[in-house]
Amino acid sequence: MNVFYTTLSLQNELKKLAENKTIGLVPTMGALHKGHVSLIETAKAENDITVVSIFVNPTQFDKQEDLTNYPRTLESDLELLKNVKCDVVYVPSPEDIYNNNVISEKFDFDGLEKEMEGKHRKGHFDGVGTIVKKLFEAVKPTNAYFGEKDFQQLQIIKKLVEKYHIPVKVIGCEIYREKDGLAMSSRNLRLTEQQRKEAPFIYKTLKKAKQLFTEKPITEVKKWVEKEFAKNQTLILEYFDIADINTLKSAKRKGRKAKYRGFIAVYADNIRLIDNIPLN
Repeated sequence: MNVFYTTLSLQNELKKLAENKTIGLVPTMGALHKGHVSLIETAKAENDITVVSIFVNPTQFDKQEDLTNYPRTLESDLELLKNVKCDVVYVPSPEDIYNNNVISEKFDFDGLEKEMEGKHRKGHFDGVGTIVKKLFEAVKPTNAYFGEKDFQQLQIIKKLVEKYHIPVKVIGCEIYREKDGLAMSSRNLRLTEQQRKEAPFIYKTLKKAKQLFTEKPITEVKKWVEKEFAKNQTLILEYFDIADINTLKSAKRKGRKAKYRGFIAVYADNIRLIDNIPLN
């Protein structure tokens, strides 16, 4: 396994290593878990060379406190990547990847960026678009793998590739869950014992909402979710929305041919957890 800390050294190696070969990229912010491993294994199965990037991207955090508290576990991450036989690891510094100018580009994702997470995290998707575009330019992957836990982000990255004509195939992979249903996330490391015990309530509620969606109007499903969280002492609901998977616009009533997902964001103290579920 080769580890590179600068874009130049990475590109020099990939020029030698990847001639006429396919490259699979798995972008991460570190604090790796089994969800990341599942993405890496998919990338390994579908490409000649697998590159994992580890970079906690400052421009996608709307709160400095969240950036400061984000778990950083590089030593154990590298050990895990070695064990899963990753080919190349890319660990750039903010100065290297942003060329000493750590600010976001501005993007228009045809309105996808204005829904849900976009409403609650100012500038977040400009930061996401900026870093993903930079990673694609640095690695030049054939395929790139993202988890569906960040479904809105996945749709936005597909839009980025389409609008900027970036020659990479973006592949969404199913949400990887703990045995109790909690969506795997690096943020789970920050949960207290009590919060971790309560957190599976998120997915349990989503599953019940999916069941209700088949028989009740959208407004009733949303109200039911809000009432359920109002009873919970540990988890505070930021939003629950039902949206068309293509436009990500909040749905008021069901269309016959549309596909919908339920999207949720919840706080356990200052730790923010997100999840989603296909509804039909």
